[in-house]
Amino acid sequence: MDLSLSEHSVPCIDLIGQTYVAQGRQSVQSLSSDVSSLLEKKKLPAKPIEDRFLELIIQQLSLMDSNNLYGNFGVGEREGRCYSSIVSKRNFHLTHGIGRSGDISEVQPKAAGSSLILKLTTDLAIDAVRLMGVKKTKDCVLLPVATGMALSLCLMALRAERPEATTVVFSRIDQKSCFKSIFTAGYKAIVVEGKAIGDEIHTNVEQISDECERVTSEKVLCVMTTTSCFAPRVPDDLVAVGRICREKNIPHIVNNAYGLQSSKCCHLLSETHRTNGRIDAFVQSMDKNFMVPVGGSIVASFGSGLCQKISKLYPGRASSAPIVDLFITLLSMGSENVLRLLNERREILKMLQSELPTLLAKYKLSMLKTPKNDISMAISLPNAECSRVTHIGSMLFTRFISGARVVPVKNSKTINGHNFLGYGSHISNYPCNYITVAAAIGMRNEDVRTFIKRFDKVLSKWFADNPPENGDELSVAIAELKLDPRKSDTVSSEEDE
Repeated sequence: MDLSLSEHSVPCIDLIGQTYVAQGRQSVQSLSSDVSSLLEKKKLPAKPIEDRFLELIIQQLSLMDSNNLYGNFGVGEREGRCYSSIVSKRNFHLTHGIGRSGDISEVQPKAAGSSLILKLTTDLAIDAVRLMGVKKTKDCVLLPVATGMALSLCLMALRAERPEATTVVFSRIDQKSCFKSIFTAGYKAIVVEGKAIGDEIHTNVEQISDECERVTSEKVLCVMTTTSCFAPRVPDDLVAVGRICREKNIPHIVNNAYGLQSSKCCHLLSETHRTNGRIDAFVQSMDKNFMVPVGGSIVASFGSGLCQKISKLYPGRASSAPIVDLFITLLSMGSENVLRLLNERREILKMLQSELPTLLAKYKLSMLKTPKNDISMAISLPNAECSRVTHIGSMLFTRFISGARVVPVKNSKTINGHNFLGYGSHISNYPCNYITVAAAIGMRNEDVRTFIKRFDKVLSKWFADNPPENGDELSVAIAELKLDPRKSDTVSSEEDE
């Protein structure tokens, strides 16, 4: 891309004079130099690129696609046509998508600009993953699907090398998309439940090993583990599982959905690789880690070759929208803002950990002790019946607090024929109901302060409406507070002043 105006300098001088042209050219050449550096280094810029310059870069790249070529006339059935100008502008006129019918990462002849964005964004994503803590990442593939479907594609890409396999050994995580990804890929699941150690739920490494032996390794497509998760579950022991997979020659797929923002999750991935444990791919969400719209994922590896297999497996072309969103966002952040956001997230975690206990003590509640989970935290709730305790979550939602998740331990759910007892708690017999909140990237101090204020009002109202039952020691203790049932549960305008 030539942004220097060098071909037009003489006519411009004739029109407005050399002084002004030189000044303007200096500004444009500075941007051109930044673009050249980006293309050569293929790394995140240290400083963010301003929006107006980003738009100029994307518009110039867009002009390289055939639907935007000056004087081009398309006579085929797929020529990047858009009926709505709004739709066309929303996509920066990048309407051909990415990839070719045989490879989602391949350069598309009709879409040179879109292909260049894809290649560059792939390199930027690898650089970002390394910057966030997984420093030995070798390659990745960007997919225009969310995490669950990306996990399915990982499993399908393993099929050719393990044609006898029928089963995935699944370290239990109570998130539907993870479990359903196994069945979408055409496999059965062996669910290995975690084990409680104190308040935390840890990986049952011994049972994972036993199940691989029982089924025989040839029948096991892979072991699927998870890093980022809702407390009181903690990240799986990737080092131990990676060692088992290496010894038994079984692939290992890691669901690292929002783990890039967690130093603990990134350390587990890096440590498994350092100790020669096996990880074939780790999958992360674009939206949860980089604050873009839902719809994209990054499948990365330490050089296993699985990313290339996924690229060639993907049928047909794909939407470029999630990739363009990530391209814009990474350049808007720059490496300094990526690091700043990670630091701010850690401060949000500390703020929640320091301020919640004061509120909880008022109601004789407590935070569960889950130090190995540095994103999510859990708060114990009374052992009331399911509908009563989940009402706390509803009350929060109607007061414009989203993301908090109430888990009644007596809940159960059947997914693809498998009955999960205690669904939501990642284990069949967790001893108490609880609610989870997260310290996620992009959260602000205001979010925490407002949540704590409204959580206080919700708990006050809930305990007033739910008198203690016989034998419910926690409810009796709450009753001793003599809460006034006449207190309003509505959010007053004074609350946020």
